[in-house]
Amino acid sequence: MTSALLSEALAPLRAKPDRTAILLDIDGTLAPIVKHAADASVPEQTRQLLIEVARRYAVVACVSGRRASEARAMVSIGSISYLGSHGAELLRAGWTEAQVDPSLEEWARRIQEFAREADTADLRRRRVRIEDKGPIVAFHWRGAPDEDAARSAVDALAARAEQDGLHTHWGRKVLEIRPPLRFDKGAGIASFLEGLELDNVMYVGDDVTDLDAFRGLTALVEEGRIERALRVGVISDETPPEIEAEADYAVNGTAGVRELLATLVDS
Repeated sequence: MTSALLSEALAPLRAKPDRTAILLDIDGTLAPIVKHAADASVPEQTRQLLIEVARRYAVVACVSGRRASEARAMVSIGSISYLGSHGAELLRAGWTEAQVDPSLEEWARRIQEFAREADTADLRRRRVRIEDKGPIVAFHWRGAPDEDAARSAVDALAARAEQDGLHTHWGRKVLEIRPPLRFDKGAGIASFLEGLELDNVMYVGDDVTDLDAFRGLTALVEEGRIERALRVGVISDETPPEIEAEADYAVNGTAGVRELLATLVDS
């Protein structure tokens, strides 16, 4: 997107900052994708721009597959809210602890048990990394010495999880094992925004889980809860084609997101 097109797309939001929500994914959007998820960080320039956005707009939140507490520690801004575990956790600005959907608690114990059983010597030998996301567990094979062999091991885990009645969700070189309940970024955002008087909501994301957020915003417009939804895709070599197809606008990588944030606060 050119700077002129970006400015035009953001004009309605900039005109009504007190009735606008700015929602952003973190990994691949605010923070560049890295070999190990634990090493990801939000560049300081991006963080400072996000602080400025939070000062001007009615609602600002990060929506992540990470746990809400981890997302806040990573972004390190206490004045905004965090939706973690793809919307299953909510950590509002100023809260000390995240709220978890009570219906997920029993399933979360089963997910943790599955993760313990999956953590075998063979899986570690293949360098598949296990990430605890509370009610979700993720298996990463990015950067494994033999990614094909690691993916085969993860495929076997997916089959076993489905046999156990759990849900599987695939991302970029990651498999998530989830409870068999409906929760995603779209549903989490709808719940988070309930009762707020907003005209505009923008969501920025780069991966398949962000499609749920895109579609959730479309539903909010169709229901008459908001006037305008702006769905921004962050494009890289690994971006799923559906993101570009369903986005209203696209920006190039995390640098493009920084430009977007700068445009939002440009006076």
